[in-house]
Amino acid sequence: MAKIVSNPLSDPEKMPEAFVTAWMERDAHQLASRFTKDADFVNVVGLWWHDRKAIWQAHDYGLRVIFPDSHLSARQIRSRYIGKDVAIIQARFRLSGQTARTNQVNPGIRFTIFTFVMQRFDQGWLCVTAHNTDQQPGKETNVVDQDGNLEPVDYRRLDD
Repeated sequence: MAKIVSNPLSDPEKMPEAFVTAWMERDAHQLASRFTKDADFVNVVGLWWHDRKAIWQAHDYGLRVIFPDSHLSARQIRSRYIGKDVAIIQARFRLSGQTARTNQVNPGIRFTIFTFVMQRFDQGWLCVTAHNTDQQPGKETNVVDQDGNLEPVDYRRLDD
């Protein structure tokens, strides 16, 4: 692995599109370069990576094996500044084209919400932590069933 050099953004609100660009180019180095060296990243199933190298490794694998033919796009983007040097950027993403597993023919479209915590440095803005979560339309929470499987449910509906 070549050393990953920081590649700060001029504006924290550019992070969702920078993430999409790196994803669509299948460039884990570019993606990881938007994070601080000691950044944290929590993915949709709760895997928690604790530095830029781990973020690169996870995305390098994912972009080659799980998502090589995927399409990612940013939808709604919201920002909230916490002082002049910290911003929270949230974005809805749409993901299609995930690699099928042996028991699936064509995985469906997923919608997620990303939260990026951005910090301003002398050179520009870098992400210090990110969290991605899948959206489950019509569901309120998850429960673990008797077999240990995580299942999204809606307590308002008795058939869930």
